[in-house]
Amino acid sequence: MLTIGVDVGGTSVRAGVVDERGSLLDTARVGTPSEENALEDAIAGVVEDLRNRHEVAAVGLAVAGFVTRDRRSVMFAPHLAWRDAPVADRIAKRVGLPVTLEHDVNSAVVGEHRFGAARGAKVAALVALGTGIGAGLLLDGEIYRGAYGVAPELGHLTMVPGGRACPCGKYGCWERYCSGTALAATAVELLARYPGRSTVLSREIAGDPGSVTGRRVAGAARDGDPIALRAMAELAKWLGEGLALVADVFDPEIIVIGGGVSESAPLFLDEAREHYAGAITGARYRPLARIRTAHLGDDTAIVGAAALAVDAAKVPGAEVGVTG
Repeated sequence: MLTIGVDVGGTSVRAGVVDERGSLLDTARVGTPSEENALEDAIAGVVEDLRNRHEVAAVGLAVAGFVTRDRRSVMFAPHLAWRDAPVADRIAKRVGLPVTLEHDVNSAVVGEHRFGAARGAKVAALVALGTGIGAGLLLDGEIYRGAYGVAPELGHLTMVPGGRACPCGKYGCWERYCSGTALAATAVELLARYPGRSTVLSREIAGDPGSVTGRRVAGAARDGDPIALRAMAELAKWLGEGLALVADVFDPEIIVIGGGVSESAPLFLDEAREHYAGAITGARYRPLARIRTAHLGDDTAIVGAAALAVDAAKVPGAEVGVTG
């Protein structure tokens, strides 16, 4: 059985044809429109593009937003046009195929559990480091969503009371210190605090702090820039501190690190593991969760959404209220 997984993000709509072994056979991609009907046109377009080349049975949507417990509607998506929108039924009507709907990081943790770094684990967490932090959690192999379908919002745990302002309205959230955005903010603060210490980074931004991005900081760190390396060390510290909290609450066997920032894992992950091991409660007297990067890379949510579509197609009606 072939299915299509669609990762609907704030920047792009990425789709792929996936077989039951989790292999990605073909892909399509378009930019994410800002208007609701145009967004649904874009999703239907990439699905039709792939259907022209493959016979597929169902579609799985992975969406960066809050999804209702019945997995049919998007309640809210900060970077997408939907508000209380019956997305699954609308897309199903457009493409003429069964459609499942899931949060993007929930889809990602399913993909890694079925085919990647978390394969076989009963309790697994995925922390996606990108513009912010997304998170997904499997308990006894099933997606944990909480009472109203929006758990776990780990990126908005308060790490620094009264700290950096977060778009969620709070201050000091974990993602303000551990994400691509956070990496850039830390570098800007360090450049101001230690003028003249940077070489690569100072030259690249040419006096324009707004040009600093997490990707540029990571590149400068690879080139040995001292400010960029210090910013990476800060990210590693906060990642370790946050993972210790995650482990204290959920006690996972494995924590998978995904998202765009994970591409720079060699610069921070070993140090983050050390911080995690030192911060976790009872570290010397309990097993530590394995911390690994996502094996499926940027395709994790696509593969996971496609796998959930397979589950739904095999059990008639399962696309409503589908579990992991």
